[in-house]
Amino acid sequence: MTGGWGNFPTVAAGVTQVDGAPGVRRLMDGHASLIARGAGRAYGDAALNAGAMVGLRQADHILAFDPQTGLLEIESGAILQDLLPWLLSHGWFMPVTPGTAQVSIGGMIAADVHGKNHLGAGTLGGHLRQICILLADGDLLRCSPFLYPDLFWASIGGMGLTGVILSAQLQLLRVPGAMIAQTSIRTGDLAETLAVSEASRDAPYSVAWIDCRSGGRGVVFRGEHAVGEAPAAPAARNVPCNFPAFTLNRFSIAAFNRIYYHAARSGTALIDYRRFFYPLDALRHWNRLYGAAGLVQFQCVLPQEASAVGIRTLLAEISRQGLGSFLAVLKLCGAEGQGLLSFPRPGFSLALDFPATPAIFALLERLNAIALDCGGRLYLAKDSCAGPESLRCYQRLDEFRAIREVYDPRRRFDSLLARRLKI
Repeated sequence: MTGGWGNFPTVAAGVTQVDGAPGVRRLMDGHASLIARGAGRAYGDAALNAGAMVGLRQADHILAFDPQTGLLEIESGAILQDLLPWLLSHGWFMPVTPGTAQVSIGGMIAADVHGKNHLGAGTLGGHLRQICILLADGDLLRCSPFLYPDLFWASIGGMGLTGVILSAQLQLLRVPGAMIAQTSIRTGDLAETLAVSEASRDAPYSVAWIDCRSGGRGVVFRGEHAVGEAPAAPAARNVPCNFPAFTLNRFSIAAFNRIYYHAARSGTALIDYRRFFYPLDALRHWNRLYGAAGLVQFQCVLPQEASAVGIRTLLAEISRQGLGSFLAVLKLCGAEGQGLLSFPRPGFSLALDFPATPAIFALLERLNAIALDCGGRLYLAKDSCAGPESLRCYQRLDEFRAIREVYDPRRRFDSLLARRLKI
């Protein structure tokens, strides 16, 4: 059985690893539809297809790199975790990075990832110069904001539904070193967390962890690149098996949040980039903490004017049910992404992880409704439960559908997510 990072849902099909366009074409010849799968870090069903899933782990080569300008051309199967030490050795870093380095370049593009610097840097799509994509008819096409721009912007954040991205050219970020100067600010409630986040607009990077069971108190982390070489990466600790379901309950979640909050100290420190950007990567298979049934993530972005009331309502609903989340992350987002299905928009993003249980599925329905009523948007790379009505805040959805109809009228590239949401 194959699932996303949340292990919910799963399909009785495997992933076929290929080394490029010929392998993808061979797989297309034997299946009515398929979907590209990067490193399997999409939480839900975005990279699941009951017929065929194609992996490009063997297509991970650097095709061209200019150390003076930071222009990089790379195959889509490259994994960010493997790439970053090499980039940093040349004085460069990814312009945008998600919260894990265990992702592929192609997957990052398909989700048009955003990071802790979204206010200033936008999404990854804004730093792409061109992509090479394999279409439903087997042709290879290079597209950019100036060449086949309709396909380019439909593919940026298009969840693999326009074709298989084989390579990309992107502009990197010049950095002084591999360290991060981090400032931590502990807050007493949601109002203060939001206020400190707003006051952190000028920080290159900013993110907040909140205690969703205690009124939104939390810790706001600001960061900027600093001089220094990162120490050797410590061996990641491993979660060897799925935890029993009973270990995740309101008491253990409350205890963890309380310990984490009181252990955090306001102040500054110089830390390894991995610790700042990818803290959970230090624990291999951390998804197993949620048990064999898997986990689901709820992530929405609410308009600026509705964020305070909306987030307070979401947290109140979670508390009312006596439930909670270990990993509650709050980020202030900037301008709308240029991809037709890009997730971020101006306002606050809230991400929460839950065990996949019937009670949580009922809660997610209510959280989705609250977010949508506030004019919010759900993140397709994280969602695994919402219905088609959740797409109403993707204002360019019809434009995406029309472009997909042009380039893939027979839906050769399809996923469980696309079918569930009727994209």
